Amino acid sequence: MFITFEGPDGCGKTTQITLLETYLAQQGYRVLHTREPGGTPIGEQIRQVLHNPANQEMVPHAEMLLYAASRAQLVAQVIRPALARGDLVLADRFYDSTYAYQGYGRGLDLDMLRRVTDIATGGLRPDLTLYLDIDPQTGLRRRLADEQAEWNRLDAATLEFHERVRAGYFKLVEAEPARWVVVDARLDVETIQDRIRAIVMERLAERQAR
Repeated sequence: MFITFEGPDGCGKTTQITLLETYLAQQGYRVLHTREPGGTPIGEQIRQVLHNPANQEMVPHAEMLLYAASRAQLVAQVIRPALARGDLVLADRFYDSTYAYQGYGRGLDLDMLRRVTDIATGGLRPDLTLYLDIDPQTGLRRRLADEQAEWNRLDAATLEFHERVRAGYFKLVEAEPARWVVVDARLDVETIQDRIRAIVMERLAERQAR
């Protein structure tokens, strides 16, 4: 099963995915936890370029293609082999981030983004996507207050940009309601994790019953 986590910056998804990884391992599942951009040596190098605040001159199409390059490497080198082994794969972001950030946020053509995504992923789609929702102002305040958080080039974009991203996520949820589950990220960490565990275990039970 391939599960992805999405959400605005500061929603807490990295914390939640780590907690879920530990819980699922305790239940006896083989779990692979990866992230975008990154997840491979090549992807991590691309991540440094994408997130470096010094790279303010990067144009949206270059940004999008770099994300796609990291994704192509991750899918081929890590995700598909793990799924073939029967592992449960948890990804901190996947192609929906491109639709939200580069599509709705930057204004790039969504049909073009879908074509590039299909090339990068070979048509691989998540079985379940958990969207941790929080308003952009609150999320960015959280990021700034977290001394361990990576403040990157996209975090530094305008509030209007982050609001477009959040609105874009809701359009993605509306388009594929069976794949997405929205979780209120304003709740405390333990309550959010309990809800995520319940959702994931229900989906796993459904798949095993088929």
